[in-house]
Amino acid sequence: MHKLLPAALACLFAVPAAQAAENMVTLAEKSQFTKTGRYTEVDTLCKNFQKNYPKWVRCQEIGRSPEGRPILVLIATKTGALTPLTAKEKQIPVTLLQGGIHAGEIDGKDAGFLVLRELLENPSSDVLDKQVVMFVPVFNVDGHERFGKWNRPNQRGPEEMGWRTSAQNANLNRDYAKADTPEMQAMLRMVNQWDPLVTVDLHVTDGAKFEHDVSVQVEPKHAGDEKLRTAGQLLQQAVLQDLSKAGSLPQPFYMSFNQEDDPMSGFTDEVPGARFSNGYFMLRNRFGILVETHSWKDYATRVRTTRNTLHSVLNQVAQQGAQWKKLAEEADQQAMRMAGKDIPVSYRSTDAYKTIEFRGYAYTRTQSDISGALMTRYDESKPQIWRVKLRDQNVPDKLARLPEGGYVVPAAWAKMVVEKLRVHGIQFQALTSGWKDVSVERFQTEKASFRPASYEGRQPLEVKGQWVADQKLQFARGSIFIPSAQPKSALVATLFDPASADSLLSWGLFNQAFERKEYMEAYVAEEVAREQLAADPELRKQFEQKLRSDPAFAKDPAARLEFFARRHSSWDTAYQQYPVYKTAQIPKS
Repeated sequence: MHKLLPAALACLFAVPAAQAAENMVTLAEKSQFTKTGRYTEVDTLCKNFQKNYPKWVRCQEIGRSPEGRPILVLIATKTGALTPLTAKEKQIPVTLLQGGIHAGEIDGKDAGFLVLRELLENPSSDVLDKQVVMFVPVFNVDGHERFGKWNRPNQRGPEEMGWRTSAQNANLNRDYAKADTPEMQAMLRMVNQWDPLVTVDLHVTDGAKFEHDVSVQVEPKHAGDEKLRTAGQLLQQAVLQDLSKAGSLPQPFYMSFNQEDDPMSGFTDEVPGARFSNGYFMLRNRFGILVETHSWKDYATRVRTTRNTLHSVLNQVAQQGAQWKKLAEEADQQAMRMAGKDIPVSYRSTDAYKTIEFRGYAYTRTQSDISGALMTRYDESKPQIWRVKLRDQNVPDKLARLPEGGYVVPAAWAKMVVEKLRVHGIQFQALTSGWKDVSVERFQTEKASFRPASYEGRQPLEVKGQWVADQKLQFARGSIFIPSAQPKSALVATLFDPASADSLLSWGLFNQAFERKEYMEAYVAEEVAREQLAADPELRKQFEQKLRSDPAFAKDPAARLEFFARRHSSWDTAYQQYPVYKTAQIPKS
């Protein structure tokens, strides 16, 4: 589809296929990067790598997809640390390379096999002497096998590729926080075991036509632990410099216009949320790198660029990984001291900007006789410098104050929450004998709004309100306590504070608590209202004032009756009560 690879480009790779072990060469190389292999090739290559290098390589299954396919990981190292325990004992940095989370964007699969083969076949390289490299060629394995020629209509090559979403139509790069899918649960179990210091998520971007061929985003950089931010900035700079030397035109931000289809609207370099890979690993005090090659470059160019990026990152980990690992451990210790303190759960870009020179193409914007909208058309024969705004200053937007002790979840909701905690590797304590007279804060909901449409299989919920001190509560056996003092305290705040867009509450896991199930019939409410008005002159004043000041309320019979129903003893006090509480206390073990 579109432009295919000129044969001469194949020789630009460091190790031509003809010089490599035949059973470790991809279909992409054999076809001069016009094609990519099916998933059976991943299985074969994974086993062949282990067969050829039994002392240094392991091919393992980490889980199964909804359609029953194995999700495979290739583990390569010359340190002898081929198990999580050994890597931990030897203090070896672990780097995770993740391909095919969007299986139509498959550059990472073919580039990753190429990079590992080059490292294993190069006796002068010490990269695998300094780290464990874990390579998941295809994360979304079912989507990979939904093969077709036009699965990515705005992408040049390969001839056929997989599909963006999973067999359950889930976008796995929206699932890190809620962790609903079998694929993500398998991935996070592996992450909990190996604790990768750096995770590189390999994508192909959509969007406009321009000369730049890749973006590399790193977090922590804008957010997260302060020392890790500094290291993240240096890591990003080093990778961008390496790519520039290799002939690329890399950028440090996601190259999507602020206003779709309008180049002059500029760009924004934002802090990613916890639903995304690079936003999620930051909350674990680890590095998350998002690599996005440009879809309008041909497949050979994209694979080569991804290959160069991976070599750069792995070289950086080999050189700096031991020091970064110490910084990450220090960040873990700092996170354990965050009880009672504010933690950002979202960020916003400020209005400050700088003007950059961006290498685009000449273009026109004219009214389309098809859609009726303004349509941008690019002329790739005429490179053009665009002077556009880049907003790249970010500040905390919403803050969550971690409780002095931790969060308490009543027994009725504990099972669902425990499943999520285990997937994320978050510490918690099961209350085996109950917990009496606990001073708590509860979230007082002022407004709750369900998203009108389903999103990623959930109906998200937005709530407004505040935490308020409540009377002492009793928690039955089977309730759970989630301490604030733990290395993943930022992730805990993100998952449990209602202010977070990626909290379990926001993702709709507690929706039933916000569904009204008991009602007072209108004719009964009328009688109750008249009794209340007769008995309480102050209430009559409040009602009349609300009628005057709130036209929507005045026109809504149900709202007017609910005004009185809420003040009746029959009102359901559990309605819209978030079933997670804060406490300064810590239960006895």
